[in-house]
Parts: sequence; C-alpha cells; structure tokens
Amino acid sequence: MTAHSPGQPARTLAVIASVAALMLAACGQRPSEIRAEETGKPLVIGVSLPLTGDFAQPGSEARRGYEIWRDMVNAKGGVLRRPVELKIVDDASNQDTVVADYTKLITQDRVDLLLGTFSSLLNYPASAVAEKNRMVFVEPAGGAPDMFTRGFKYLFFAQPATAPRQADVFVNWIKSLPEGERPGTAAYPSQDDPFALPVIKSMREQLEALGVRTVYSEVYPADTTNFQSVAGTLASRKPDLVAQGAVFEDGVGMVRSLKQLGFSPKMLFQTSAPSNSSQYSDGVGVDSTEGVFYTVSWNEKAGTPLNAEFVAAYRKAHDAPPAEDAADAFAAAQVLQAAVEAVGSVDQDKIKDWLHANTVQTLLGPLSWKDNGEPEGSFLLAQWQGGKVEVVGPPELATTKTVVNPKPGWK
Repeated sequence: MTAHSPGQPARTLAVIASVAALMLAACGQRPSEIRAEETGKPLVIGVSLPLTGDFAQPGSEARRGYEIWRDMVNAKGGVLRRPVELKIVDDASNQDTVVADYTKLITQDRVDLLLGTFSSLLNYPASAVAEKNRMVFVEPAGGAPDMFTRGFKYLFFAQPATAPRQADVFVNWIKSLPEGERPGTAAYPSQDDPFALPVIKSMREQLEALGVRTVYSEVYPADTTNFQSVAGTLASRKPDLVAQGAVFEDGVGMVRSLKQLGFSPKMLFQTSAPSNSSQYSDGVGVDSTEGVFYTVSWNEKAGTPLNAEFVAAYRKAHDAPPAEDAADAFAAAQVLQAAVEAVGSVDQDKIKDWLHANTVQTLLGPLSWKDNGEPEGSFLLAQWQGGKVEVVGPPELATTKTVVNPKPGWK
C-alpha cells in the first residue's frame, strides 16, 4: 500500500529515504533512559495517520481500529494499570509530514510508545525515525519488500506475510482448478505502489510459469483517476483474468470503467481495494462485487482472540462491518500490548527483544517475526459472494467454496 501527495509524481523509496535521513540529522535522539511508570498515569502512544489526502479512507479505518483497541483495553484497567491515551496526528498522506510527525512525537511530545501509520511509503520513512531513536515500531500496513532490507531491529509488521507472498494463495487456488477452468490469458494493470507492485509481479511470474499468457502489463501513477483508457485496452484484449494492483479508489475506478464498457473478465483479482468492506461495495455497486478475489489478513468470522468483541464493538460504534485496515490496526496494538505487559515496562530494548523471541496471539491469528521484522505467516484468499465476503482459501480455513466464472452485475 502507498500514499502520494496530491499532484506530486510518485517517488521511489530511495528518494524518500534520503529525505528522511536529512530530516533525522536535525533531530535529537530519544534519551536512552526510561521514565519511571506511575500507576494511574496515562500511557501515551503516538501515531501519525493519513486522515486527509489520498489515503484518508484506509487511514481513518486504521484510526478506528486503534481507538476500539484503546477503549476495550481501558475498560479492563489499561496497560500496566495505566489508562491508554492515543496521541494521533494527521500526516495528510504526505511522506515529509510523517517524518516530522514522528520526530515531534518522540523528541518533543515524548510519547511512551509508538504505533505505525498506513502504507509502505509512509511507514518506510516513519520507521526510520523510530529506528534512529531506538523505539519499537509496530506497523499495521506496510509489506513492501524494501521495508525489510535495511537491517532494522525495532520494526515489526503486524500482518501475516509481506507483499510478494500475498499472491501465493490465489496462484495455489488456480493450480487446483482443472486445466479447462484455468485462465488462459491475463492482464496486470497496477498502481505505482511499493506494496501492490510486488504482489502483481509475483502473481504474473507464477502464472506465466503455469502457462497463463500475459496480454497486458502496465503501471499507472498513484494519482490516476481516469481509467477509461486502461479499461478500453482490457476490453479489446479480453483477458480471462484481470489482476489489478489496486489500493482503493483506483480499484473502484477500474471496476466502474469496465462496467461502463460492458466488459467482465472471467476472473477479477485486486490487491487491497475489495478489503474495504462496505466502502468498496458502495463504490462499485453490490452487484458488481460478485466474484471479485483479493488476499486478506483477517476474517470477520475467525475465532481468534478478541475478534468477536472487536467486530461487535466496531459495528456498535460505526453501524457497519469492520474493514480489514481497522482489524490490522487493532492487531498491531495487540502486538505492542502483549510485549509491554510481558516485560512489565516501556523499556524499548526489552520490548524489541521479547517480540523477536515470541509469538503473539492476535485477531489475525498468531504472529511471529524474522530478525528483520518480516512476519512468518501466510494470507487468506477472499471472494465477494452474494454481497458479502467469504474466505475461500486455503481449504482448511475456507468458510465456503469459490465461485468460478461468476456473473457480475454489469455483464
């Protein structure tokens, strides 16, 4: 996942890293000593989220997840017998702003703990701020491969797997089909995004190895809003499978454009857009969700720790089913809470070491990490069926069977 400032061209992670380095050079590190905890004193957790700008929708969902976790924890006495206080600021979906936000949260506001922001592009520089100041950084979204090549020790990604592995469960499902039901051709449009691109790249490579012929593969800028041209090309080439690296608005825009042209592929896969629950179905129309595949970190029906309570609290607060981004944020907070309670303090090095050595039970399931903060699990394959989401893979975790060659509402 990613975020770009409106009107700005997409920037590479290397450029962002340079910006982060320049800004970090001017900031002081957090003192190594840990302030003594006092029972009853608020435990302040700092977060910067994209509450406005290109990624306000998923950023706002992440905020909801964090806030539901805070309320549930405080109802049970807080963490370390201290009420949790979230200090949430808006980075406006801007990479420079997120660096300034986390620098201020650490060095001026002197928060006790940190939680991550939304997207790989925002978490890449934000995690550099945390690493520089030796503070644990648990991120709910940010699975781009480059996140984990920097040798960071304080970074932890609170989802089951990184972006390149998201394609595996969908490819495995295609392998399980009789040859006559497999797609013969595929198209791969993708947003210029460090999370979406690795998913689509991995899927293309694996499907080509299976004999699925590529008829289209293009990357479009993150601020693209008009998909008529891309949709027109797809309609003319008639691929059996369209696999789109889509964050949210671009996924909705692509479906709308295909719908206007009356073209429906036999299979449609999108990376993140369909995980946005009712926002996605409202955006494309419920009938147009039928059969859409995506990979997902979380299942509303799962019997994982606190999942039922989270779903009930979300529905009560927002009169809607939870989006995946809210669940991911809740899980990130669960990870941080587990470590803090296990070590009995906010000592950052003790928290870091405990997370590297232990598995945490979350509403996403058990999470554990490699030395670089990369998770060691795998994703679920989800499909929209009858206006709701079902888990269709892997088979042992499926809530129902897949619908092959569905009839979307626009066809």
